[in-house]
Amino acid sequence: MPRVCQVTGKKTRVGNAVARRGLPKKKGGVGLKITGRTKRKFKPNLQKIRILTPEGTVMRIRVSTKVIKSGVIKLKKGDKIVSFPLVKALRGRNRAHLARLKGQEPGAAPGDTL
Repeated sequence: MPRVCQVTGKKTRVGNAVARRGLPKKKGGVGLKITGRTKRKFKPNLQKIRILTPEGTVMRIRVSTKVIKSGVIKLKKGDKIVSFPLVKALRGRNRAHLARLKGQEPGAAPGDTL
């Protein structure tokens, strides 16, 4: 499974670790000299989370922490992009969220209405 965020598309990128030697000019030296460059990887901070979709189903997705902080999920369903708030799915069922979707009180029985 690749290390890719399913919402933003963030993935592992490559770059260089630059080794320098010397004292900077602003600190009274003759300047920094680069003594080596080594390849390194920049990995995104991905988390596996269980989310509750607007339909009431639970999905497992890998998302970056930036998506979790923003609180909005944008997923492609069919040919269009669907945006909905991030609600983490609890073990079992998230009764409060399901009740809000159906327009009921959290503690009410499934057949009761407001």
